[in-house]
Amino acid sequence: MELVTVESSMIHAVGYDRQKRILEIVFNTGRAYQYFDVPLKIHGELLKAESKGRYFLANIRDMYEYAPLSRSRR
Repeated sequence: MELVTVESSMIHAVGYDRQKRILEIVFNTGRAYQYFDVPLKIHGELLKAESKGRYFLANIRDMYEYAPLSRSRR
């Protein structure tokens, strides 16, 4: 999955797998997570959001199943 670096005090990079509908987020802490069954629209809105951290908190966190990624997978 290709990651795009974003300007955010919370999020470092974002990636999306269209076929699997997996959103990957790498936080500035270095932790990374995959969020499952995320619509393409949510990925696009996250990238366009003025505050990516606020968008994540309001529209992604606690809304989708997720799993942490190990450091070796990033």
